[in-house]
Amino acid sequence: MTAARRLGAIGHAGYAGLAECLGILARESPRLGLALELEAHLLADAPGAAALGAPQGLGGMISLGGDGTLLRAARLLDGADVPILGVNLGRLGFLTSCRAEDFAKLLPQFAQGQFRADTRMMLEAVAGVAASGAPGPRLRALNDIVLHKGGFARVLHLRVLVNGEEIGVLAADGLVISTPTGSTAYSLSAGGPIVVPTVESILVTPISPHTMAVRPILLPSDAEILVQPYDAPEEVLVTVDGQTGTTLGAGHSLTVRRSAHRVTIARFPGTSFFGTLRRKLGWGGLAERDE
Repeated sequence: MTAARRLGAIGHAGYAGLAECLGILARESPRLGLALELEAHLLADAPGAAALGAPQGLGGMISLGGDGTLLRAARLLDGADVPILGVNLGRLGFLTSCRAEDFAKLLPQFAQGQFRADTRMMLEAVAGVAASGAPGPRLRALNDIVLHKGGFARVLHLRVLVNGEEIGVLAADGLVISTPTGSTAYSLSAGGPIVVPTVESILVTPISPHTMAVRPILLPSDAEILVQPYDAPEEVLVTVDGQTGTTLGAGHSLTVRRSAHRVTIARFPGTSFFGTLRRKLGWGGLAERDE
């Protein structure tokens, strides 16, 4: 007998439609030849499912929630080449693959590989101590890496170098370094441009810069960016995809480059990047209503 393919799933407990989607997964997975694995807090709602194991060897990953849940799924995969089906249980769902009401119809297509693979680049950040060169934690981001001061209403001075050449010392409330995927997230709120996901690049967007001369910069995807807090006695916070991160102290630096790993998001007919812009962000006029 052929072993069932492993299907992982994670979910956000704050959404009302979560239990219904878990019921669909528990009912349909055996019929589709899938061995369902769930996060520990979801197991009670899906009898017969196992605890989510290592990402290597998964045939697919389901994220039940919103964009934040999909970003968490990408982080949990830890570079494993596993496609993600994002089910939007919330309002925006810019990154997700389908609405909750379409999940039962699209799950068999996902299980049979009948989808378009939307491959997105990721960023990798490594913190280090400038004096010793000792590396710190390695962080991966699908959306962005943000340097900021947390709750302190103070300007940051950040020395920024690209491929070893100094851009300058930026005076701003913070700095967003984003992928094209993340160009529609925090970077957009900070005044950065929208970048089509297939245009692989790295976007550097200052947050509330203290001079009109400082503007967002679009860099090639092979650029290496080094950021050092300049004359900052307190710790600088580094947030990855708005969910996790680290801190930089005096003498520390952060190096950001394109990751060798990528994220694959399942797409189905009738969805496109510009359609999502119109529907979710109101690009070109009023936002379209989901029918």
